[in-house]
Amino acid sequence: MSLDRLAPAVFVLLWSTGWVVAKYAALHSEPFTFLSIRYALSALAFLAFCLVTKAQWPKSRATWLRAIYSGFFLHGFYLAGLWWAIANGVPAGISGIIAALQPLLTAMAAPFLVGERLQQTQKLGLVFGFIGIAIAISPKLLDPATPDLTHAALPLAINLIAMGAVTYGTLYQKKHLQSGDLRSIATLQYVGALILTLPLSLIFEHQHFDGTTQAFAALIWSVFGLSMGGVGLLLYLIRRGQVSRAASLIYLMPPAVAFEAFIAFGEPLTVPLILGTVIVVVGVYLTNRKAVERRKPVEAY
Repeated sequence: MSLDRLAPAVFVLLWSTGWVVAKYAALHSEPFTFLSIRYALSALAFLAFCLVTKAQWPKSRATWLRAIYSGFFLHGFYLAGLWWAIANGVPAGISGIIAALQPLLTAMAAPFLVGERLQQTQKLGLVFGFIGIAIAISPKLLDPATPDLTHAALPLAINLIAMGAVTYGTLYQKKHLQSGDLRSIATLQYVGALILTLPLSLIFEHQHFDGTTQAFAALIWSVFGLSMGGVGLLLYLIRRGQVSRAASLIYLMPPAVAFEAFIAFGEPLTVPLILGTVIVVVGVYLTNRKAVERRKPVEAY
């Protein structure tokens, strides 16, 4: 099986564990502090990988700055906003809906920023994905125990801005960093992410990290499983396929996390969750299927 076929499934498996890891990490560290340590170690790990494998570094100063700039949004702004919002009152279900908006935002912005055209089946797939996510997490929205969202206006706004940031970072990556060595680009992107989260940690937090076995386990997996494995595959998918197709894989994250939470924490699997998962899978299939054009073959990246 080729990497092109295997990469999406592996990416979903790796990336979905980030939500489970975040749940553990929140018990042992402040969000900006944890992310700063993660980004610093990720940059060092990628640097070592680049040196061992003799990766090619960008030849122009502009490419260096573009890689750092893209990491500021693609990793730094996105996770910083998401983690902070959840820590300050945004329910996980609502955050899941906001996360599901990314493929729609990407699909809507891609024609204007990177000139990418969507087929009708892809548009239908994006809609199916959003509907599936809404159905899957509807029990959380209807739960009387869900806190009053009027007290979380600012965290909700930050969560929305974070999704806009990762959407912008994805499209910027596609437009300006289509060529070059992914290993060196990923290294510079984590430098960009650290440039954002480290000042936030120093200004707003007490740099709490309790150093327990659980904290280090979450950190190790975050660096090697998520930052190197998951993000490496994401960059590969962005380069090899349409931006909107890569982003549509985000639809599979909440259902995947639900199944992982069932195994790890015994959280129940509801009928809406199972139904929503089926609809999500259909949506992802429609968005990722290769459209055949009679006049001109679809451009391959």
